[in-house]
Amino acid sequence: MLKELTEKLETISAINLVPFKENENIDWEGLEENIEFLMENGVKVIVPGGNTGEFYHLSIDEYKRVLKKVIEIVDGRAVIMAGIGYSIPIAIELGEYAKAVGADCVMIHQPIHPYINSEGFYEYLKEIITTLELPSIVYFKDPNLDDVVLKRLAPLEKFIAVKYAINDMARFRKTVHDVPKEHNILWICGTAEKWAPFYYHAGARGFTSGLVNIQPKKSFDLLNNLQENNLDEVWEIWRDVLQFEELRLKHNNGNNVIVIKEALNQAGLNAGITRPPVSTLNAEDKEEITEILKSWGMLNY
Repeated sequence: MLKELTEKLETISAINLVPFKENENIDWEGLEENIEFLMENGVKVIVPGGNTGEFYHLSIDEYKRVLKKVIEIVDGRAVIMAGIGYSIPIAIELGEYAKAVGADCVMIHQPIHPYINSEGFYEYLKEIITTLELPSIVYFKDPNLDDVVLKRLAPLEKFIAVKYAINDMARFRKTVHDVPKEHNILWICGTAEKWAPFYYHAGARGFTSGLVNIQPKKSFDLLNNLQENNLDEVWEIWRDVLQFEELRLKHNNGNNVIVIKEALNQAGLNAGITRPPVSTLNAEDKEEITEILKSWGMLNY
């Protein structure tokens, strides 16, 4: 059962957006249209409560409503990986709720805390993983924490995968090597299409994506060519999406969500605004998005 689920994660993990209206209320019709767009374009893993889904901009109640709504819309057509986090009690509460409404697994965000160390992170993750019934994916992104945490967690039966988001390929490859294969941990590139080819050749077998919300064909073309080892095609696609992905990285990753939302809005899809502390996109970045979308044949003006 766990092995079958893990194999299903060897693909694109789509971090779905949460569209907000101008009054900052959730646009539920827009959410449904966006999820259906992902379904129609072959997405097999959806992550409600990812960072691009503005997990930390939602109240606990709003997040639960979003998760439940996404699960109802998907209706078994894709794996649901529910983002959970905050304190241990809240993470467990969210994980138990995720199971109750039909999620397949959870992704544990790194805790938001000004003071964190590797031993504490290990204890945090261990308690959540062993308490919850659903299988867990660990989101590992703080370069100051020791990768030994992952090796120590690996024997836990319900720990099945790592969303690794530290763009140090030597470090990542060493960690993949050091975690015994017998534990069947799946490694997922957590920094999207820009880094996916590098992670793939270092041991990852899937990647997260925000781009898939607007350009699923390019995302899947990249994945398929990685799987088939068509390197010329891989690097051609990579070059084609690089400008967009680098635009998301501007302002110390501050553009991450709003670039996706602006692109969807310009293309006539449903994204709406973001909530503070993310502001609207500046005019220069909006224009760059327009030019990228034109180059992809998505705009006629």
